Amino acid sequence: MKIEHIFGLHSVQHVLQQTPQRVLELYVLRERDDQRVQQLLETAAQAGVPWQDVPRQTLDKLSEQGRHQGVVARCKALAQLDEDWLWARLEQAQDATSKPLLLVLDGVQDPHNLGACLRTADAAGVMAVIVPKDRAVGLSGTARKVASGAAETVPLLTVTNLARCLRELQDHGVWLVGMAGEAEASVYQADFRGAVALVLGAEGDGLRRLTRETCDQLVRIPMQGQVESLNVSVAAGICLFEAVRQRGLKPA
Repeated sequence: MKIEHIFGLHSVQHVLQQTPQRVLELYVLRERDDQRVQQLLETAAQAGVPWQDVPRQTLDKLSEQGRHQGVVARCKALAQLDEDWLWARLEQAQDATSKPLLLVLDGVQDPHNLGACLRTADAAGVMAVIVPKDRAVGLSGTARKVASGAAETVPLLTVTNLARCLRELQDHGVWLVGMAGEAEASVYQADFRGAVALVLGAEGDGLRRLTRETCDQLVRIPMQGQVESLNVSVAAGICLFEAVRQRGLKPA
């Protein structure tokens, strides 16, 4: 059984509420006894999850850079999803006449950005987030903490060959809209009402050449000030909620 450690109050509370069967044990900072921790322990007790007081050094070792907010959950790891899962979901969506919205992140290496993108994707009703296996950050504890529970609700697919995955998305009727600062068309001119995958590149570098060439359309976010680009998670939020606006959906 593969084990992973989830840390941060929001992330731990969310996994206790949504998938308590995954949580094997909680570790709580010995000197922390405030209302938020008490609420979390009450949730754990209702789910039958054991917990123990531990010193800060223990939590620091179990988390990344000690940013645990005084709580760490030892959990069964989520099952890894593959591309077959995605193709099946897309086929189901076609049968249900729904229009899936996907987010593709090409080479995002900052776990804070990945976590923020997952949180925004959850709010916008994204079917799945797709990332490449190489030259990209994985679902680390920091990414989970920043996602504030969205890492448990938004499917994250790691693919070996991103360009091939994009072409297969096209074969399944998904329109690929890539973000590029030099594009002529504005994001507000793109049509997000159908089955769409929004494709964003890495911090600073943007989309890789092959990814860019595979996209059906390139668009940009109009910039009024002096900065040349936005943080990838901010750009993802702007574009995803433009899609939400066009589709007339109310995000959960």
